[in-house]
Amino acid sequence: MKTVLVIGAGRYQRPVIRRAKELGLRVVAVDRNRDAPALHEADVGLVVDFADAEAVLEAIADLELDGVTTVQSDRAVPTVARVAAERGLPGIGVETARLMTNKVAMRRRLADAGVPQPRFATVETLGDARPAVAAVGLPAVLKPGAGSGQHGLFRIDAPEELDACLPEALAVSPGEPALLEELVDGTELNGIVVLRDGEALFVALCDRLRPSGRGFGVSWLHVYPPHLEGDRRIVAERVATEAARALGLRTGIAFPQLMAPPDGRILLVECAARIGGMMAEHLGHALGVDLLETQLRLALGEDLPPELLVPRREQPTAIRFLTAEPGMLRTGTVTRVGSLEPVLASPGVVDASIYAVPGETIRPVRVISDRRGYVIAVGTSREEAIARADAAAALVEIEVEGTP
Repeated sequence: MKTVLVIGAGRYQRPVIRRAKELGLRVVAVDRNRDAPALHEADVGLVVDFADAEAVLEAIADLELDGVTTVQSDRAVPTVARVAAERGLPGIGVETARLMTNKVAMRRRLADAGVPQPRFATVETLGDARPAVAAVGLPAVLKPGAGSGQHGLFRIDAPEELDACLPEALAVSPGEPALLEELVDGTELNGIVVLRDGEALFVALCDRLRPSGRGFGVSWLHVYPPHLEGDRRIVAERVATEAARALGLRTGIAFPQLMAPPDGRILLVECAARIGGMMAEHLGHALGVDLLETQLRLALGEDLPPELLVPRREQPTAIRFLTAEPGMLRTGTVTRVGSLEPVLASPGVVDASIYAVPGETIRPVRVISDRRGYVIAVGTSREEAIARADAAAALVEIEVEGTP
């Protein structure tokens, strides 16, 4: 029996652990939180900070491993690459992992490779603020140089806002400069690119919609198929693939995010070395592809059966994430969570989950962890899939008291 190490055991890692066990694999999982939702679903669960590669290597020193992977955590990617390199396992390489998790290094490498992207400038001190604004223009987006989960992300509409927000952005990734980037309006896209020896075996895109206001970086609706059609969709798929290759990915799965503004450009926003965004679940229902098995086979260095990534259908599919303001949930301390059965029984719903538990606090959406669940629905059109997901989400019962 082969053994795979899964770095991170949060709720979003549960599907890959379950899929690995369905495929007959022995699973070792690591997470610093002994109460991590998926830690106890693994055959072996180790409590260790997965961002500390040395600690992970020490914890697994006596274990026989055939592969190592993660699917949702950017913070886990460098550790996955380091473990693979140290233990002689298939991996993307330590340098590629750095380029695909450090946003400053990523921007510079993409610029060198000529991949289209928003204008950007690095900001390390308040003295850099005005030159950065002059180079990028306003409105702009300020983000940490090596952050994730939308922590430290700000929309900047005036120079004084940059002065006020910079300390928090810098604090998210100490020792790294922050990035000020052109704010591009238009259609935002999530993508998945599967590469094997530099060849793109599978490329897919979906729309990524997000709210306005402080939580503008947190997506709350993903929709397949994307709005882009024809030549623009082909260009977007090409940019996504070129970005992954430019960052050094030869064999693995990339999770690019792109913008398609009305002026016709296709710009690469970010590109992660993981599945991310619940794209495995989304594209599984939309296209009938198994990205989790694909990820596990790549991690083990196994061949990919030709049929694994061949779409079996073209099904309009929408994921509605459950959030508070400006979403449908109320803010406050959770007192009761109702049954999920009415949600799952709603027309078109193929999957749903609620993360909220009594005693925790629901806050206005600011970062990824402010999501409190999701509903996935299918339909005969994009519009019907969205309507069904929203109708089912309205059936979610989460009672709260007070305000945070």
